[in-house]
Amino acid sequence: MTPEPQPTAAPHGDATARRGNATDPLTAIETVFRIESPRIIAAVARTVRDVGIAEELAQDALVAALEQWPRDGVPDNPGAWLMATARHRAVDLVRRRENYARKLQEIGRTLETTAPPEEPSAPDDIDDDLLRLVFTTCHPVLSPEARTALTLRLLGGLTTPEIARAFLAPEPTIAQRIVRAKRTLATKNVAFEVPYGPDREARLGSVLDVIYLIFNEGYAATAGDDWLRPGLCEDALRLARLLAGLMPKEPEVHALAALLEFQASRSAARTAPNGDPVLLRDQNRRRWNRLLIARGITALGRADTVSTGAPGPYALQAAIAACHAHAYTYDETDWPTIATLYGLLATRSPSPVVELNRAVAVSMADGPAPALEILDTLAAEPALRDYHLLPSVRGDLLLRLGRTAEAKEEFVRAASLARNERERQLLLRRAEEAG
Repeated sequence: MTPEPQPTAAPHGDATARRGNATDPLTAIETVFRIESPRIIAAVARTVRDVGIAEELAQDALVAALEQWPRDGVPDNPGAWLMATARHRAVDLVRRRENYARKLQEIGRTLETTAPPEEPSAPDDIDDDLLRLVFTTCHPVLSPEARTALTLRLLGGLTTPEIARAFLAPEPTIAQRIVRAKRTLATKNVAFEVPYGPDREARLGSVLDVIYLIFNEGYAATAGDDWLRPGLCEDALRLARLLAGLMPKEPEVHALAALLEFQASRSAARTAPNGDPVLLRDQNRRRWNRLLIARGITALGRADTVSTGAPGPYALQAAIAACHAHAYTYDETDWPTIATLYGLLATRSPSPVVELNRAVAVSMADGPAPALEILDTLAAEPALRDYHLLPSVRGDLLLRLGRTAEAKEEFVRAASLARNERERQLLLRRAEEAG
């Protein structure tokens, strides 16, 4: 199989989760909470100024739903119900604090209000709680690994096992990283805000990386029964657009927005009616969203306009995505250019996953044999030891070389490593087809 480029990680207010619907309340609770939890945490964090406490209050709202919805039925607007419950508990918590008067002075609230008043905005400020949450969890007091893990947990709504999979790291390591990160933000009294000037620029790289990982978790879920999680893609794309408006002179911000526009344009064609994944070569490109492609081209043009040096990693990835977008059929894809761009990306931002993607491009431009040589150099990479796409790509190359028995073994191994059920089934079918 030829996978789409991989990361270097239901519409909101699900209409099926309604009172009187046959949907099981527990299923509705799980679905709605997973979709809405980032917004709930972000909104509550604005009140309590502590992301750890905000997450606990969101969990309290979940517990309340587990108690009430099976008995009373799923509310007409379950997301709003969870948000209101969490906010009320946040206000109660603030009021109960012994140092309430001092806290009021710090966050500018009054006893009579149950929701925070709008704070004065700086000229380049933007009123978006999710964006505040991203910049807060990407604070320099945290290590880069901790920033990404915490933001994926709070904003992306990912579980610890899913984050561990995205990081290719042990679950206990990720769990400890998240706990320590929340504790550090609390003890350092990190402000819940979008910073200005140099502070904003210092956090920008981490913010871009996290937004991209969140999008990719929605674009190709690492675990579960669904191949796509559209809500995560929507949130990441919206954040990228907001950030582009907030920082119009940053080429990599526009480049990330372009990359996500291009990737999102393929979403409708990436799954069959039954939810199974559809590989890039088999996608009906008439289902690609030409409006999003046009937006991607515009954003990439803005990145080029404000750039003053060599293209950054997101600009290179956006250029690769643009090559796919400009091809009306799979056979028209400019694989030599894509292979060259991956070579530049490997120099600019080296990683085993970039090399894996480069091998795919080389296989299409120059044949499977030289690509297999690239994969052989990745065999000992610890980060790819349990990464299912390595044996998956290897199986495809071996199949193209006529080594069917070896290809089947690789597809079976890839299926054993895949944690997404849809992807696992696809790999097993590939193994059967290999003979």
